[in-house]
Amino acid sequence: MKSAVETLNPTRVKLTVEVPFDELKPSMDAAYKNIASQVTVPGFRKGKVPPRIIDQRFGRGAVIEDAVNNALPGFYAKAVEETEVRPLGQPEVDVTAVPDPVSGGDLAFTAEVDVRPEFELPALDGVEVVVDDVKVGDEQVAERLETLRERFGSLVTVERPAADGDFLSIDIAATIGDEEIDSVKGVSYRVGSGEMLAGMDEVLPGLSAGETTTFDSPLAGGDRAGEEAHVTVTVQSVKERELPEADDEFAQMASEFDTIDELRASLSEQAEQEAKYQQGIQAREKLLEKLLEGVEIPVPDGIIAAEVKQHLEQEGKEEGDPHGEEVEVEARKAFKAQLLLDAIAEKEEVQVGQQELIEYLLASAQQYRMEPNEFIKAVDEAGQVPSMVAEVGRRKALAQVLERASVKDESGNEVDLSALFPASAEEEEVVEEIEAVEVEQDAEPRKSSSDPTALPTL
Repeated sequence: MKSAVETLNPTRVKLTVEVPFDELKPSMDAAYKNIASQVTVPGFRKGKVPPRIIDQRFGRGAVIEDAVNNALPGFYAKAVEETEVRPLGQPEVDVTAVPDPVSGGDLAFTAEVDVRPEFELPALDGVEVVVDDVKVGDEQVAERLETLRERFGSLVTVERPAADGDFLSIDIAATIGDEEIDSVKGVSYRVGSGEMLAGMDEVLPGLSAGETTTFDSPLAGGDRAGEEAHVTVTVQSVKERELPEADDEFAQMASEFDTIDELRASLSEQAEQEAKYQQGIQAREKLLEKLLEGVEIPVPDGIIAAEVKQHLEQEGKEEGDPHGEEVEVEARKAFKAQLLLDAIAEKEEVQVGQQELIEYLLASAQQYRMEPNEFIKAVDEAGQVPSMVAEVGRRKALAQVLERASVKDESGNEVDLSALFPASAEEEEVVEEIEAVEVEQDAEPRKSSSDPTALPTL
């Protein structure tokens, strides 16, 4: 087999492949067997029809067509390996010559495909990053204390008009024209939460139990999502959350501390740790931004166009919608980040171990609110393990560069990020539990993603 590569632009190449008839022979033999297993010829058992009979009854051209169709993916993969191109996405294949049914001849085809572009990496050592100062004051402690009090609060019925933050029991019905689309009774809703229909939080304040109001709003779900509906809401009851006093008794009930002062001190420590954790997140984001600023990375237009189209379709919007411009900007930025981190991972010879992969899957399961074993099984069955491995590799690559970066806060103090992300005891227990789940991925150096068009979540 002969293969040649032509660079069409920095992100796209054209492969030209010629396959001698002899190399197609194994595929021809397989095609005869495939056709024999599907046809019925009098005098022959199914699957035992000789090739000469198949040629007579169905034509040798049908055999060649079957052989070529089945052999093309393998020949394309071999050409990719021989030419050392790095494909991104699926190729556009054009068969330019097929063997003649009588005289034979070569198979020839071309394949155009987007490829990973070549670019020079920016300097990776000593990159300077500035993050926000850690600021923890009375306001942050008060917010955490308020949240804790709300957890231990109780709802009490009040005889007054509803206000923001109140909990209402409401009956709600939506109609379009004369058709009732949906209705529900006795549903609980917190005024100001914005969790139901647009416009609801504007009409509920001021209503008392037994009062009714109407408003128009687009439906949020169902078969007619997005259509304007006339909504009727009746308030059945108004309740407010009564909070316990922030005193020593509350501290003993809500924590392991004996006094409210000890509880406040603990909440202050938690707020400081959270602020430091956010410093780490900010350092990672700013480091990536600096690295991207220092390198020019061409991005395949076809991949970005496909991403924009898919995004708009998921939102039920037409191609050409103005929102597509915003999606394109974000898609280009994300894809550049992926290409950069893949190149860094390769340069740094990043390896992804089984334990690291499981920890990432655990975090992803929590994000999607799925039971870890179920999530891992779903990922494995969908063939997404390699893309998960690639994402872990990118995160490790960025972490390695971050270790060598100079991170300071706005006041000029050195920031130590080494101990910011310890795994919790609970996470470690779950990791041990799910290690028994078979994940078909060995701990090997990560070369490239099998899903190169997937955009990273950073």
